[in-house]
Amino acid sequence: MDPQSRRWLVAVFMPIQINENSSEPLYAQIKHQLRALILSGHLEGGMLLPSIREFANQLQCSVITVRRVYQDLENDGLLRTKQGTGTFVAHVHVEERDRYRRHAVERALEEAVDAAIRVNISRGELEQLLQDVIHRKWNAEQAKSE
Repeated sequence: MDPQSRRWLVAVFMPIQINENSSEPLYAQIKHQLRALILSGHLEGGMLLPSIREFANQLQCSVITVRRVYQDLENDGLLRTKQGTGTFVAHVHVEERDRYRRHAVERALEEAVDAAIRVNISRGELEQLLQDVIHRKWNAEQAKSE
């Protein structure tokens, strides 16, 4: 695959967004989003990732930052590097993907409950609010797919 095509794949399949105002370090933002893209199945096993330099240029960050992200995700078994060929997404088992998806939603719900507790929303109000959000979001998704 020529470099021009690889850049196109990166733009389409790796929508990493950096929040300059976040308290989360840049490295962590990239790592968490790339991990999510892999474990959600958005990036399929065997897919060639951009070189460290290309990805750093795309994200406008340090090559060292991207190298660290790639190394950590390789240590976690999510990436594979082949000398002279590049870095590829590792094949992830369905059970691991399911565990990640469930954990991501559980973490978000825990944050929502923490926020409700901080602002003194009752359990009943929170449950009703959750039902309202579920209903609204599911209807919006159905409308988009029609």
